[in-house]
Amino acid sequence: MSVDAPRALDLDKLFAARLQAVRARPYLATALFALHTVESRQVPTMAVDRHWRCYVSPGFVARTPVEELAGVWVHEVSHLLRDHHGRGDRVARQRGLTGPGERLRMNIAADCEINDDVYGEGLARPEGAVMPGSLNLAPGELMEDYLRQFRLGPRTREFIWLDCGSGADGLEREWDLGPDGAHALSAQEQDAVRFRVAQGITGRPGNASKGWQRWAEEAFHPPQAWRDLLGSAVRSAASASGAGEDYTYGRPSRRSAGVPGAVLPSLRRRPPRVTVVIDTSGSVSDAELGSALLEVAAISRAVGGRRDLVSVLSCDAAAGVVHPLCRAEGIPLVGGGGTDLRAGFARALRSRPRPDVVVVLTDGQTRWPSVKPECRTVVGLFPRDRRPSWDEDDPEYVPRSPPEWARTVVIG
Repeated sequence: MSVDAPRALDLDKLFAARLQAVRARPYLATALFALHTVESRQVPTMAVDRHWRCYVSPGFVARTPVEELAGVWVHEVSHLLRDHHGRGDRVARQRGLTGPGERLRMNIAADCEINDDVYGEGLARPEGAVMPGSLNLAPGELMEDYLRQFRLGPRTREFIWLDCGSGADGLEREWDLGPDGAHALSAQEQDAVRFRVAQGITGRPGNASKGWQRWAEEAFHPPQAWRDLLGSAVRSAASASGAGEDYTYGRPSRRSAGVPGAVLPSLRRRPPRVTVVIDTSGSVSDAELGSALLEVAAISRAVGGRRDLVSVLSCDAAAGVVHPLCRAEGIPLVGGGGTDLRAGFARALRSRPRPDVVVVLTDGQTRWPSVKPECRTVVGLFPRDRRPSWDEDDPEYVPRSPPEWARTVVIG
């Protein structure tokens, strides 16, 4: 009995599909050509690792039309551009997600983030592609948001086969060549690819979807030490003793045994609420206001991605309306006059439910409350040239530094 020889990878067809992907999404050309292909019979379709290698199944290439393969190229490189492996690792640490089942959920959530704006306009959607609507989810959200909205079950049964590789969820696969394998891109080379792609998107913004335009804008503001410090300060304040704590009779205190006939409440921990006060006075530039909105998104991630627990208000000499955080770019920043953040503190502390942490983003040219607020405070300070001046009518006048009871982080 004769045995058929294993099918060879059809590189001509595979690269023809990549060329079609470049024609459909020219701003992704640098990233698509940066991927190094590796033939693998262990992957179900195509998969990427965090080192920018693309593992390809010969059988999948043989049975898939070129038009669909082009869409898969874009899909896989999108995982790497959007740093789904790094984000997957962070989310796993923050939320205690372990095991292959949770990584499969991350892969599905990452696919939902990508697929709602990948296909169409020259790219055919492959059969079985995960769409947010497949799970009754809204389009336009991030992987971290989708992860909170579904669990593995009957609706996800058809996606059990899904495996886009460690580049999609951060979990190493047995077929990965690892950091020391051939054709791996260094961290600096990966950043250079992302920067070139972001340049291509911002240079011709009409050709890219809104999701890619938002990504490109954030790519020009890479995470820096001060952003890590700000996130750390918020997490520290939110997890400190007393923050997010309340009494409940739902679980009686163990001390009730020592008080016969009485039921004592126990102390429970609830997710902390954060109010962000943004200084919108005339001394704060438009660029700094834009940076402040990026920090709002970073603050949301610092408290576990719960946007419903973060609210934002703008303040110059008077405080504005407190807005719940849906999308940072949708928050109106009203102001342009003088500065008195005491009004912002008062408005934040009057809001209900009351915040556990107040974060203030300001240039520091303001008066501060004379009394320490009852909640913890973090100040993100835009840098200024601190010239000595004693005239408060002088636009370059700088008041004293933020009070000692506030945790201060210099931004930038």
